[in-house]
Amino acid sequence: MTVFPTLFVSHGAPNLVLHESPARDFFMRFGQDLGKEHGRPRAILIASAHFDMTVPSFSADENPGMLYDFNGFEEELYAKVYPAPGSPQLAAVAVTLLAQSGFPAQKIAGRGFDHGVWVPLSQLYPEADIPVVQMAILANAGAGYHIALGRALAPLRQHGVLIMGSGSLTHNLTEVFNGGHAIDAPAQDWVQDFDDWILSKAEAGAIDAIADYRTLAPHARENHPTEEHFLPLPFAFGAAGEGAKGKRVHASVERGVMAMDAYIFE
Repeated sequence: MTVFPTLFVSHGAPNLVLHESPARDFFMRFGQDLGKEHGRPRAILIASAHFDMTVPSFSADENPGMLYDFNGFEEELYAKVYPAPGSPQLAAVAVTLLAQSGFPAQKIAGRGFDHGVWVPLSQLYPEADIPVVQMAILANAGAGYHIALGRALAPLRQHGVLIMGSGSLTHNLTEVFNGGHAIDAPAQDWVQDFDDWILSKAEAGAIDAIADYRTLAPHARENHPTEEHFLPLPFAFGAAGEGAKGKRVHASVERGVMAMDAYIFE
């Protein structure tokens, strides 16, 4: 059985799926590259920045629907469907693993795929034939907590499950919408400094520094006024297991402030 690396992706805006961009080009290529090296996952467990609960939660529907959790984008996005099946069995195993590690956890029904799930997966695995379980982040629980969640779920990798975190390497929407930066503007210094720090710690396997990024990383609060889009990264890092290191597999920036980096951890 193939043991997949874990993956963190910056999913971008919902209309990433409609327009050419370096990030979309990466997604469309990387799914094929991952398949050539590791084969096809039996299932995908993906933690989305847009699914926030007070306890770890897992979608447990056989056939999840869709969530169009946004406004003001192109009409055709509201007709997009990613018809991948769910996996109640995987959701149940995930809940059990967390319980064994002392975490309260739950399965929930009726949670459709939000755009943190269907945007990247529709480009990585457009056939939509791999079972997907969506996992909630806990926006107020911090990076260290999400590392621990990932560690508890790491055994799933031994059974062909691809564990992913879907968020954004940087995510300051005030700057995106009001900063006046062109779509192709280079990274602002405060964005680049944060990006470089994350890269250095990921490559060094310095997961303890990532756990304390809020204190240690330059401009952490400017790049993440709230934490929900960063937390999928430490989750994926933790799920790669003890001693894992990160490799950046994509880097681009939109409007000078939205870093679209992606990492594998193994």
